[in-house]
Amino acid sequence: MLDEQDGVRAWLDDGVATVELCRPPNNFFDLAMIARIADLYAHLASSTDARVIVLCAQGKHFCAGADFSGDRRTGGGPQELYAEAIRLFDAPLPVVAAVQGAAIGGGLGLACSADFRVAGPDARFSANFAQLGFHHGFGLSATLPRIVGQQNALDLLYTGRRMQAEEAATIGLCDQVAMSTDAVRAASADLAAQIARSAPLAVRSIRATMRAELLADVRRAVEREAAEQLQLQATKDWAEGVRASMERRQPVFRGE
Repeated sequence: MLDEQDGVRAWLDDGVATVELCRPPNNFFDLAMIARIADLYAHLASSTDARVIVLCAQGKHFCAGADFSGDRRTGGGPQELYAEAIRLFDAPLPVVAAVQGAAIGGGLGLACSADFRVAGPDARFSANFAQLGFHHGFGLSATLPRIVGQQNALDLLYTGRRMQAEEAATIGLCDQVAMSTDAVRAASADLAAQIARSAPLAVRSIRATMRAELLADVRRAVEREAAEQLQLQATKDWAEGVRASMERRQPVFRGE
């Protein structure tokens, strides 16, 4: 087992590596956490023993994105954060995300960086950026339309609504819905084990081919996303969105 660092730890068992977020209950991320995940992906890929990764999280929720309510910040601007996020997309090993509870905002972006998403019946997905007066990020401009189609992506991005696991499965946002929340990791590990039984060099080669255009599009997308986010951070609507989220109320946006 690799010791916990920056809220993430990892271990390897019979070809299946597990990378676990360790900031329950919400697993808010910052720059250091995303960099640590990317480092672990690279470290595991350097081993001939690791063939596939299960990305999972402790606690009630998979990942509620960045924390804007306290002292924890992303640790840098959007450009620095997304430079580390690109490393997740560029990593050689396939990834299965085990999603329990919420995958919100940047947490949804993290889940969509994986090849597959296995959800619990309690899972909910939301690209809630517009409800914060913000532009979406983490490469969702590139990933979300590929996964769910353009119209479903627009629905999620414009409204910021929460989508439950059953509906998410019908549009392809999650690939499986486990029988229970407790079964999410086991179902994810089962899928990962199936991948691990394939020839590892062939899987890496296939993945590189299948994700080449996605990687190029993510690189372009995060550049635009970061610029838009920096611009919108200066608006009154952004301040209102964050304040309303902290106060757990409906925001009142004025287009300012």
